[in-house]
Amino acid sequence: MFVDKAKIFVKGGDGGDGIVSFRREKYVEQGGPAGGDGGRGGDLIFQVDEGLRTLMDFRYQKHFKADRGERGKVKSMHGAGAEDTIVRIPPGTIIIDDDTQEIIADMTRHGQKVVIAKGGRGGRGNIRFATQNNPAPYISENGEEGQERWVVLELKVMADVGLVGFPSVGKSTLLSVVSGAKPKIGAYHFTTITPNLGVVDVGDSRSFVMADLPGLIEGAHEGVGLGHEFLRHVERTRVIIHVVDMSASEGRDPFDDWLKINEELVLYNEKLADRPQIIAANKMDMPDSAEQLEIFKQKLAEASGDRQYEILPISSLTKQGIQELLYKAADILDTVSDQVEINDVKDVAERKVYTYEKKEETTFAIHKEDEVFVIVSEGIDKYMKRMNLTSYDAVMRFARTMRKMGVDAELRKMGAKDGDLVQIGDFSFEFFEGSDYNPNG
Repeated sequence: MFVDKAKIFVKGGDGGDGIVSFRREKYVEQGGPAGGDGGRGGDLIFQVDEGLRTLMDFRYQKHFKADRGERGKVKSMHGAGAEDTIVRIPPGTIIIDDDTQEIIADMTRHGQKVVIAKGGRGGRGNIRFATQNNPAPYISENGEEGQERWVVLELKVMADVGLVGFPSVGKSTLLSVVSGAKPKIGAYHFTTITPNLGVVDVGDSRSFVMADLPGLIEGAHEGVGLGHEFLRHVERTRVIIHVVDMSASEGRDPFDDWLKINEELVLYNEKLADRPQIIAANKMDMPDSAEQLEIFKQKLAEASGDRQYEILPISSLTKQGIQELLYKAADILDTVSDQVEINDVKDVAERKVYTYEKKEETTFAIHKEDEVFVIVSEGIDKYMKRMNLTSYDAVMRFARTMRKMGVDAELRKMGAKDGDLVQIGDFSFEFFEGSDYNPNG
């Protein structure tokens, strides 16, 4: 089964906790603090694997979490950092933050890596908090939590050549003739409902990847028919082979077909108008095809203006003109860049591509709820999660930090008095004008 879109949850590994420990060795006086730091949590990394062609694996596994770091050790020894977790994705995958809908990365090259969820830092052990005034602190930090979020993966097939055209014009048959691919072929519309890929051997030491893309109909740029399910993939192709049924076996005009398909491509992404395009006049073995081809050429010359299109008559059934078509496609591929520019892809051009670096919030806001002063601050909440507030030393350090941030002064301005309750996150404290905060929960 071909899967080209998936939503998954990712989380970096939590950092290991630092510890409180003291040297207790014979003949060593006043050994001092010796609690080691926790190890770093592992990053969750996406890496492109050119052997993958679908997001099928993400249909069954939707949660990916990196390992947490090891806890600090005695004798000032660090806990081990966790190994990074590598998640393999197919080339052509766009990674989108589900909350902001901004693009994190556009993954196109084999081996390309991006950190999607960064691991948390390890907590510091009490050896890090020793000072001249407090040479034996009972203070340690918890490991920082790893980043977590939901992301959407969208796959846009990476192919050198893409076959486009109305349903039942012979795209799947053409692919089966020129490659080892075995697409489903039938005499009805939308036989192909997912992209099929095949490696084409031109015969002169050149080869390329060809994609048979699902058929288009009028209104596809608005999602009609297979709509975006098809158009998402044509953006990645470096050369377009536009297959036209010259026999008019479906009762349509070949030139009108060609106009409508090109219009749908441009309405979806105007940059596709500049993509190299070969017109494959298919089913030339059928009666009246030669006459229809001459009419097509006349209409094309009148409508195309300065742009010149290469028209190659072929027959997938008799293999007429197939080799010439392959040579022409390979020649054009030799002249275009190896990869489609990132801004030629509609979603990437419209959304900002950014590196995920979240700044720590250091501001705070205070409001009163039922005689309780509630402090709201992302930075303070994060700081409290890291501080192990189970010791008197740790609480005193936290109180000094709040005072330096100006929290005490702001509480006084709002009328806080001794004994008033102050809440920060899940913790509550009694406010005092002096130098102490006494934990109440």
